[in-house]
Amino acid sequence: MRDFSPDHRWLSLNTATVRRQGDLAQIVEACARHGIRAIDPWRDQVAAIGLDRAVRIVRDAGLELSGYCRGGMFTSDAAHRSEVRDDNRRAVDEAKALGAPCVVLVVGGLPQFSRPGSAPSKDIAAARAQVDDAIADMLDYASQANMPLAIEPLHPAYAADRACVNTTGQALDICDRLDPQRSGLLGVALDVYHIWWDPELMPQIARAGKDRLLAFHVCDWLVPTEDILNDRGMMGDGVIDIRSIRAAVEAQDFAGFCEIEIFSNAWWDRPMDDVLRTCIERHRTVV
Repeated sequence: MRDFSPDHRWLSLNTATVRRQGDLAQIVEACARHGIRAIDPWRDQVAAIGLDRAVRIVRDAGLELSGYCRGGMFTSDAAHRSEVRDDNRRAVDEAKALGAPCVVLVVGGLPQFSRPGSAPSKDIAAARAQVDDAIADMLDYASQANMPLAIEPLHPAYAADRACVNTTGQALDICDRLDPQRSGLLGVALDVYHIWWDPELMPQIARAGKDRLLAFHVCDWLVPTEDILNDRGMMGDGVIDIRSIRAAVEAQDFAGFCEIEIFSNAWWDRPMDDVLRTCIERHRTVV
């Protein structure tokens, strides 16, 4: 396993971690100031400053990307499906322009939550079937751009409103169905916040192998958790054995960035420089 203690060259910042402290341009400037080499920007943050400007400031700062957040939210009623398709194709185009190594997919839950305005449904099996079909369609488009897609399984608490793919095994089942040849264009983004609890995690990481492991995200699970969405912990403040999970991922020859992604009302209330300094320190000592 890599030794992160001497430096933070393999730290990537998911820009949601400091989204309330500044816009994407300010975040990029702060990352450059702190010697952070990579980011994973969110589409709304890119849209807020414009794609052309986002491309320019990332390039001028010499930053790499560890991913692009996010595509997906595939589930909808029939009236919204062309909207879903077109939105995800735009995500691929934006990722290509930015030089991202993959588009991270949060697949969606029940239609009325994933695409507002869709007719309500309680049929999660149908939602999962729709996710398969939509990823297959997106994969055809992404393949033309040579843009990998990374399915992110989310904790089961999000099954209704954000993602009906909730385990690494489920995500890999989709990969195996749609990309049996392991082309490198379909894989998983593993976030310890969502997967740490899974008793099948370690064998599923081994099953994924190097060609399916496209992104690795870290934060921590606090006990008690006050808000399932916006109370993630800084690494080392919670109960996740982050280093053991990283060891399993790196045993499959994953050598990419360890991306810090923290949705936290508490950390959003702190100055950006304080958050980044803490991220760097914890990356070296905990991750």
